Amino acid sequence: MRKKKLGWTLGAGSAVILGLGVAASGLSSANASSLDKSASIARHPVKVEVLSPERGDNAGVEGKGWIVDLKLSFRGKSLAGTGYNGLQLTGPAAHNNIAPFPGTFSTGQDDKIPGLVVLDSTTNSTLPGFSGPGTNLANLFNLSGVTDRTPHKTELWDTWIVGAPIVGQNVDTTLTVAVVDDLNHDGVYNDAPGVVKDLNGDGKIGAKDLDLMGVASNVVTVPFHINADPA
Repeated sequence: MRKKKLGWTLGAGSAVILGLGVAASGLSSANASSLDKSASIARHPVKVEVLSPERGDNAGVEGKGWIVDLKLSFRGKSLAGTGYNGLQLTGPAAHNNIAPFPGTFSTGQDDKIPGLVVLDSTTNSTLPGFSGPGTNLANLFNLSGVTDRTPHKTELWDTWIVGAPIVGQNVDTTLTVAVVDDLNHDGVYNDAPGVVKDLNGDGKIGAKDLDLMGVASNVVTVPFHINADPA
């Protein structure tokens, strides 16, 4: 009886273990991307969230008028350590770099959040200052501020209303956002490039190239559609 009981116990245990293995395998298959995303956020000191656009959105009017809205949470960093250096309310032409919260308006590294990289897969290369999909669009953002500060976290929000069809019209596109790592080791996230290079040589510029360059955050990609219809 004892041997049978032990045998039954081992058999049941094996079944339970197998069952857990199957369940775990099923969970992994069903939620792989979610688990990978959570793991990515956990191992980085900065968390990036793209609030707009959302995946699958049909955004804008005649290729413009759509909004990129970002939330950046820095763990264990002072405000100065985030690279942030001032409020921003700016835009093109007469709105560029004037009171009440001046900031420059161009492609390239953002003067207010200099560790931020924002890419779009269909960015053109024909307008002055634009170099195609590797162009860092972060310095085109219009509104930057500090939304939450605790002893353990600093939260910034950054917003851009797109005023021209710089990434095309009636086209599927992908937004890619990250905060670059402290590449020069000065204790500040201020090392975003003006143009991201094709570091892996696959003919595309996006998340893989940012990973190779070095990031302090998760890399967020958002596929969506640019609407060409008039208002």
